[in-house]
Amino acid sequence: MSHFLETDRLVLRAFTTADIDHLLALDNDPEVMRFINGGSPTSREAIETRTLPRLLHDYPCWRTRGYWAAQEKSTGTFLGWFEFRPLEEDSPAVVELGYRLNQAAWGHGYATEGSQALVHKGFTDLEVERVTANTMAVNTRSRRVVEKSGLSFIRNRTGDWPEQIEGSEHGEVEYELSRTEWERSRQTSAA
Repeated sequence: MSHFLETDRLVLRAFTTADIDHLLALDNDPEVMRFINGGSPTSREAIETRTLPRLLHDYPCWRTRGYWAAQEKSTGTFLGWFEFRPLEEDSPAVVELGYRLNQAAWGHGYATEGSQALVHKGFTDLEVERVTANTMAVNTRSRRVVEKSGLSFIRNRTGDWPEQIEGSEHGEVEYELSRTEWERSRQTSAA
């Protein structure tokens, strides 16, 4: 199995069809899915026909994926996944950062560790110019992770959402980090 990235505690690897049961469990935890679809269950068919193909997609600009399974390095335990995908198929300039981790992984700093490592890899190895992230305005845990990863709040957006879920009336928030801002923050912290 190819590893895309390793941190002190995480391995991010390519998804395989063997991950279907992991994804089914993850997407059927109402708390994990609370800010995604209001906690509604996901069928095995949806995982097989919609979710897994999206996670297995290779982006031509990188000749690799934009989603990776996250495992605990010491045990190999499946924790969830990270997204760091180009918004345009043929250009690595702008990517979206995201993650979905199981409840057992919450509160241990895995989301921040993986996100920071992806941002670093994006700006040092993948020709990324801007990282974006979006979450519901009421998802304070996810907002903290994004901020700890160096992204800054840009705007709040409201609109008609396909599914009304608790908190959607407050809209979504958008964050971003440019290569210039990232380089500046590294210089400041090194000084």
